[in-house]
Amino acid sequence: MRFLRQSLTGLFLVSVTAALLLYAGQMIQGAIADRMARDSRGPEARERVFAVNVVEAVPDSVVPELIAFGELRSRRSLEIRASSAGTIVRLAEGFEDGGDVRAGDILVEVDPTKARYALDRIANDLLDGEAEQRDAIRTLELARDELLSAQAQLDLREKAYVRQLDLQERGVGTTPAVETAELAFAGARQAVLSNRRAVAQAEARVDQAETRLERERIALAEAETDLDDTLIRADFAGTLSEVSAVQGGLVSMNEKLALLIDADALEVAFRVSTPQYARLLDANDDLQASEVTVSLDVMGADLTATGVITRDAAVVEQGQTGRVLYARLDGARGFKPGDFVTVRVREPELDNVVRLPATALDGASRVLVLGEGNRLEALEVTLVRRQGDEVLLRGRGLAGRQVVARRTPLLGEGIAVKPLTNTGGVPTAPEMVALSDEERAKMVAAVEANQRMPDEAKTRILDALSKPEVPAPMVARLRERMGG
Repeated sequence: MRFLRQSLTGLFLVSVTAALLLYAGQMIQGAIADRMARDSRGPEARERVFAVNVVEAVPDSVVPELIAFGELRSRRSLEIRASSAGTIVRLAEGFEDGGDVRAGDILVEVDPTKARYALDRIANDLLDGEAEQRDAIRTLELARDELLSAQAQLDLREKAYVRQLDLQERGVGTTPAVETAELAFAGARQAVLSNRRAVAQAEARVDQAETRLERERIALAEAETDLDDTLIRADFAGTLSEVSAVQGGLVSMNEKLALLIDADALEVAFRVSTPQYARLLDANDDLQASEVTVSLDVMGADLTATGVITRDAAVVEQGQTGRVLYARLDGARGFKPGDFVTVRVREPELDNVVRLPATALDGASRVLVLGEGNRLEALEVTLVRRQGDEVLLRGRGLAGRQVVARRTPLLGEGIAVKPLTNTGGVPTAPEMVALSDEERAKMVAAVEANQRMPDEAKTRILDALSKPEVPAPMVARLRERMGG
């Protein structure tokens, strides 16, 4: 009985001990879980403040520039074509691609033999015509003299006829005598008519001789022109291009032999959009003579020239848009026709506009400005002009405000920022500090364990920590985030 009581007592004690051990194990497990739960919670979230570059919006008067691309052309060019067919018997010494010629120089001579023979024949015909004219004039003079003689005889016959009539009335004359005088008077009058006809014919012959002589003179002038056309001269000083003629070669009428270009009379043709073209018109809708600057990048050395806009194209070519403008260049040293150049056109001056970086403007024509407590505010603006990487803006309340120079997807209305003003001075290098191996290892471990940091920023920070000296602002930020 005593053995049984002692056995039960021992079994009870073992059970109580096992229960206490189980309870202690549960308490330890709960404590460990609570500790792990407390360690896994991140630090209390704080509002993130972004550093942004800001610029002050200062209204000013700006002369915008319109940038386009164009091609240089010569304002004077001439296709040298053969005026007569034949064999080329002479070429100028510099008649080759790139050859310079002066005004009046003989460039090409075509065989003039046929033209010279034709000129000689027509010259002989002209001599015949002059002889015919002289003969017609002499004949006319003789006809006129004969007419005068016939007229005198007519007067005498008339007087004789009148006298016979008078004698007959007085009873002295006879009828046969009167009839004879009358017949003589009629014959004299008929002779006058015949001489008048001869004078008229002589005058017609003189006119025909003069007409023929004039035709011969015209033919002679044409023959002289044909002979002169065998010599092709330069109408102005310039440079030859596209030369195809060779000495001894046969050429046909109007065959192209070369192209003469005046390289000193250059202009640039460039295309602009229709809105840009409208900005270059004056109050009378006439194209302004705006100044242009032409530049050509040649292995880093820019060739530049200035000029003015002179005209625009009359029509828009099929399949094209915008307008084609032409500007005359002055002193275009080093340029050649065919160069592809950059054209900058000075537009009319704009008043009361703000010049800002193009990255400050969003697609809805708004900019971000600093408000109370360095919080961002959105401001509606009007885009006046784009100038490369800059924009010209107008907006109510924009003058004097601090504008964010570069917008990012992280920035928006109500975001707190730290403004950084670019004073334009030379940036100074940040202060550098040396870290101990222990502190450097802690910072590296903290950066690698941070899952919210972008990979690009993490790589940049780790690269800076690997160097002997680290920028002091970076060390301060890491210490602040690590809590020490």
